[in-house]
This record gives sequence, C-alpha cells and structure tokens, in this order.
Amino acid sequence: MKEKEMQIIEVGMRLFASKGFSTTSVQELATESGISKGAFYLHFKSKDDLLLGILQYNFDMINKIVSEQTKDIQNPRERLIREQIALYSHFITHRDLLVMLAKEQAIPRNETTKQLIFEKQMETHQNYRKHIIEIYGPEIEPFSWDVTIILEGIIKSYMGILLFSQQEFDLRSLSEYMLNRLDSIVKDIHKDQPFFTKEKAETVLSNILFSEQPKLPTVMKNLEEEIEKLGSDELAVTFQVLKEEVGKEKPRWPVLHGMLSNFSGYPSLNSYREFISQHFSEK
Repeated sequence: MKEKEMQIIEVGMRLFASKGFSTTSVQELATESGISKGAFYLHFKSKDDLLLGILQYNFDMINKIVSEQTKDIQNPRERLIREQIALYSHFITHRDLLVMLAKEQAIPRNETTKQLIFEKQMETHQNYRKHIIEIYGPEIEPFSWDVTIILEGIIKSYMGILLFSQQEFDLRSLSEYMLNRLDSIVKDIHKDQPFFTKEKAETVLSNILFSEQPKLPTVMKNLEEEIEKLGSDELAVTFQVLKEEVGKEKPRWPVLHGMLSNFSGYPSLNSYREFISQHFSEK
C-alpha cells in the first residue's frame, strides 16, 4: 500500500470514528490528509471505496497480529485463546470506529464490500471449525459445524459487550471462560445427533455463495456511475451501446467483447469488465 493511501486510511478511520461516515465529506478527508479533493480520487474512487480500504486494512492487521501472537504456539487450545485475545484487543482499540459504523449501518454499502465481508466470515468460520477439531479430536468432526456456530455465537455476544462497554475486562480470563463453557457443551453433545450436518452445511453454504454473487443489473448500474465519474464522452457512448446490447434477448458476444475492450485502459473499470465478460462467456 502506498504511503499516501495509508495516510488517507488513517485519516478516514479517525474522522469516521469521531464524526460518522455519512457526515464526513470527501473534502474533509482530503484536507485532513493534506491533499486536494482531486488527489483524493486518484487513490480512492469514493467514500465507499475508502471504507472498503479501511476494512481490508483492518482485516490485514488482524491477520498480522494473530500470526505474530501465535507463531510459536503448538497447543491448539492456547493458540485459539491467543487468537481471541488478539481479536478482542484490536476491536477494543478501534471501538469508536466500529460502534459508529454499526450505529449508521454503514456496512455493507455496495456489492464489493458485501463480498469482502462474506469472504471474511467464511474464512473465520472455517478457522474456528479447524481449531475445534484440533482441540477436541477427530471424533468431534460430525458435530464440528454445530460447535463452530455455538462458539461464534458466544464470541459475537461478548464482542458486543466489549465494544459498547467502557469497562475494562481481563481478555485472557474471558477467552478461557468461553472455551470452558464450550468444553461443557462438547462433553454431552454426543448424546444427540448433529443438527447442522456436513450435508446441510454444504447445501446452505452453496446457496449463500450463489445468492451473494453480484447481479448483472447491479453491476451495470455501478459501471454507469463509475463512467460518469470519469467524465469521458467516449466511455459514455461505449456504455450506452453495451447497455443496449446487454438488454437484448440474445446479446451478440462480438459486440459485447468490442465494447468491453474499450474499458481496458481504465483500471477502475477492470472488475466490471471482467464480471460482464465472464457472465456472458458462460452462457
């Protein structure tokens, strides 16, 4: 990440935390970053794009901190405890920003942000499930989806308390307490049949994955807005031809390909070009 982009992200985190996302203007972000409004758009397409950058930056920081805190830990139980301490610590450090975004319901704001959040949720789910199997052994595997969901529910509940309370908590004690409660659940779980079986999990997750894919009308609308920001008459004409072709009952691939190729010189349009190309090449 470039130094100036990092500076804008830090300013964005501070202003969004103190003023809120919706009431912070691009001009304020630019002024506080020591750049012009035009220069801001060289680094981020919009406030939403900056929010996406802030989220990705925080996810990267969490991964880095967790990796540093657990690199020499061999015991799976202790490794999970260290991960939770690192996670809670990071969220508490950035409490004001997270609380403000939650109150404004600023996340998710667009398909790209929704997709990032979804991917991180899936990564987190798989990570907890891996830990559970390592801690409790292969015999827990049939129940691993259920135990993962229960653990995530406990973690999220306590996370809310930590974020909205100014009281200090012993994070190690909390993390150990949660795992102790999970021990009690696992101890008796074999008396029942798994509720969220592997088959159910795969079906549900595949449906979620399918439903979370961005839809063509949404992509076209976002592409049109992006082209308007670029202010190019040539791109505007290209988009109108593309839009007309896409709307046909049987769009002609050579025409689509030709129009999409006109976007190749604009990095901000790459994701739209690739999505539309893949969408119609699969038909």
